[in-house]
Amino acid sequence: CRGTADDFAPARQTRCVARSTKRSRGSDAQLRSAKLAIMFWATAGAVNAFVAVACGAFGAHALKRRLDDERLAVFETGARYHMYHALALIAVSWLVTTRGDAANTAGAFFLAGIVFFSGSLYALALSGVRKLGAITPIGGVCFLLGWGDLAWVAMSAGP
Repeated sequence: CRGTADDFAPARQTRCVARSTKRSRGSDAQLRSAKLAIMFWATAGAVNAFVAVACGAFGAHALKRRLDDERLAVFETGARYHMYHALALIAVSWLVTTRGDAANTAGAFFLAGIVFFSGSLYALALSGVRKLGAITPIGGVCFLLGWGDLAWVAMSAGP
């Protein structure tokens, strides 16, 4: 608080401290929220990349003799898109540092896409139940929405 010497009476000082505390509490909460978002998306990206590598290795080694070529290709497509979007989650964690919470929506779309797209392809390849392929386009739409939102957030926030 700024003012004359008369303004620094105890009551005035209390009001000034209270106002600055409220401001810092708000910015502290925003900072904590941003740190949590960064940590969440970076962790989600790393864990999903780990799972994508494990699935890719499982498909290349353990499933090669057990699945026909078509089902193995479906499994590999799931693992490939899983990895692409695990890396996208890491990009979301970076974008949260520069653009704020607006990037969280893109991350949510990417996570949903991994579950629906890659998850349905894994299940289709392992079970052979073709009806599971009906779920895959939902994941594809989630991926597209995630990329669109990521582009929008990156462009709209300015420098």
